[in-house]
Amino acid sequence: MKIKEQVELLMQGADFGDDTIAETMAKELEERLIESEKTGKPLRVYCGYDPTSTDLHLGHTVTMRKLRQFQELGHHVIFVIGSFTSMIGDPSDKDKLRPQLSREKVMENGQTYAQQAFRILDASKTEIVYNHEWLEKLNLGDLVELASNFTVQQFLARDNFHKRFDKNEPIFLHEFFYAIMQGYDAHHLKADVQIGGSDQLFNILTGGRKLMTYFGEKPNIGIVLGILPGTDGEVRMSKSLGNHIPLNSNAEDMYGKVMSIPDKAMPIYAKLATAWTPEEVHAFENDLAAGTLHPRDGKMRLARGITSVFYSAEEAENAEKQFVTTFQQGNVPDDIPEYTFKDDEKILDIIVGQKMAGSRSEARRVIDQQGVKLNGEVVSDLNVEIPDDAILQVGKRRFLRLKKA
Repeated sequence: MKIKEQVELLMQGADFGDDTIAETMAKELEERLIESEKTGKPLRVYCGYDPTSTDLHLGHTVTMRKLRQFQELGHHVIFVIGSFTSMIGDPSDKDKLRPQLSREKVMENGQTYAQQAFRILDASKTEIVYNHEWLEKLNLGDLVELASNFTVQQFLARDNFHKRFDKNEPIFLHEFFYAIMQGYDAHHLKADVQIGGSDQLFNILTGGRKLMTYFGEKPNIGIVLGILPGTDGEVRMSKSLGNHIPLNSNAEDMYGKVMSIPDKAMPIYAKLATAWTPEEVHAFENDLAAGTLHPRDGKMRLARGITSVFYSAEEAENAEKQFVTTFQQGNVPDDIPEYTFKDDEKILDIIVGQKMAGSRSEARRVIDQQGVKLNGEVVSDLNVEIPDDAILQVGKRRFLRLKKA
């Protein structure tokens, strides 16, 4: 692959919010790739992950896909687990203080993050590091030196801090440390490239590049990627909002959840969540825009493309067949789990207890949206009488055969 083709691939999905910044980063990346090719020295590429929970969803994997692209081009990938920064709490995409986690909890979550990440990354070519190994060694003098590179105005100009300041809501001093610590990560790792979501723009371009310049190093290149919306197509994917596509599920669930996204979200899913080349993404977008690709067929192609990233091609194909059988032909799957319910159990108890919804509030929301059916009939009453033998359907993809004890 020629250098310019590599740049197009590696910058695919980037979202800097400023054309000048995008052009600068692309130019610097091209120069660094040319230098790497001449010297035979691979680029050092990293992304940091604060393991604030144990379960990853598709939105978490956007940056991992980019790391994998660098791996496939022969570069050195570093997977940084924020064992120190997690204890500060990243304020980048929050309009309130984030909870601080204990070291024990962070390390426990970090192990599960790495295991799930290897569904995308090549484990044999991935270096895993924990940033407490260098950050907790900094003393107060070091912190004063690092902080002298930044102004309070720079932090307050950030949208989330600005909103809190205007509302007279507290902004704690330790929250300013996050960008400084992330910048120090880049310096310590001697990074050529740092990858992150667009909510990390300040941390990467102001934090990392400024500190590396201060230390007399060539500043790292930031590849800041767009944020993947959830299955509602509106807000960022989040488990708490119930619009996420989990990794720890199965091919059928992933395929079906991609099929549930609105048509308008297909282009960004194609850019951020598939293994497609820029040419394939452009062709997909152009065909949709021209009307030569029906949105339903396009979504099926997209769902198969995303599912095959995490499962085998055979599993993705079988997921598609099941989807067609179940939803396009109106049939219920033959092989669905069975649950024996007690006389005093209500429909809400079963939905939550059998993990067909993440919480009671989510279950109520699905019921309110007429997304729950018993034997094909929409459920609107939480106290509905459950037949002795029934098929419970939650959303478009989750089925459970109910039998009375």
